[in-house]
Amino acid sequence: MSTSTLPLAGIEPRFIRHLLSRDDAFHRKDEAPDEAFYAQDRMVSHLDTTALTTVERLVGGLLVEEKPVILDLMASWDSHLPDSVSPAEVVGLGMNEAELEANPSLTRSVIHDLNADPALPFEDETFDVVLNVVSVDYMTRPEEIFQEVGRVLKPGGLFLVIFSNRWFPPKVVWVWEEASEHERIGLVQEFFRSAGVFTETELFISMGLPRPVEDRYHDRGVPSDPVFAVFAEKRGGDPDRGPRRLPRDPARVELDEDEVERRKAEVARTLRCPYCREPLDLWEVPDDPCIDWPNEHMYLCFNDGCPFVVRGWRFMWDQEIEGHSYRYLFNPETGAHTTVPIRGLQDLRPGIVEQAPGT
Repeated sequence: MSTSTLPLAGIEPRFIRHLLSRDDAFHRKDEAPDEAFYAQDRMVSHLDTTALTTVERLVGGLLVEEKPVILDLMASWDSHLPDSVSPAEVVGLGMNEAELEANPSLTRSVIHDLNADPALPFEDETFDVVLNVVSVDYMTRPEEIFQEVGRVLKPGGLFLVIFSNRWFPPKVVWVWEEASEHERIGLVQEFFRSAGVFTETELFISMGLPRPVEDRYHDRGVPSDPVFAVFAEKRGGDPDRGPRRLPRDPARVELDEDEVERRKAEVARTLRCPYCREPLDLWEVPDDPCIDWPNEHMYLCFNDGCPFVVRGWRFMWDQEIEGHSYRYLFNPETGAHTTVPIRGLQDLRPGIVEQAPGT
């Protein structure tokens, strides 16, 4: 199983602890009781369908117990359990009764406000798995909650925390909203560490896939919602139990590099992207005083699903350049193959002067 441990480059644990020590770290724009805010039913998906599929594949791979007893922490109407998981019991702890009643995975539900009382109303070592999906950013007392999760998990039990980059602005805590994506991973890891009962945390990260056409944010030119997961087991588990399985990141598109190089040699003739084989678009070079472009027109690949673009979001993210990727560019005068950076999928499109055939 391929895993990663933080701190990531440039993220010092001492800096994370400094963020958490601020007096306003867990302040929110709306400090009214959560009971009032969550009284309104919100039967909405907090991730697009592509990201939700990735979440289900992740949960299905990591849950290796045959009949796990699962706690869905801060649950709503969907527990994100794939058909491959056959739980003995799924308990949903949340704030809205109608949302919990609409959740087909739950065998039992509990109404409980963790921010008012982080003590979980369960006996010690009750659960095999605790899931927390896209809600860690609303915890005002996360260290106490993570300690409680450690108490109710059986030895060797899994705590899986999944998050993205979307939230309800009134209730997200300050430290989460102000942190970078790298720092948010560090925050969750610190919550695990401070609980004192978990093994070393492991990570799963997926980003850059095209946003579904039917998604309401499709026209904004951003890729599918990123999926970040931090997980660990409670210490003391059976050492002979089989390993948990991380799924392959669907955004890590495998390429035959030799074939790509062969295609590059033919681009001047085919005018097709060597990474996805889609026709290139003729693109007018912008008047940019910061860049000395060698000629007036280039050819660019504007296929948002091109592996070159999809893999670029994560490549740039690994360099701590969040929210950027790049497109493949071909210079017809010099025959050079290069890249041009983008911050969104709509970038550079106004410069298209000749649509590729069939688009």
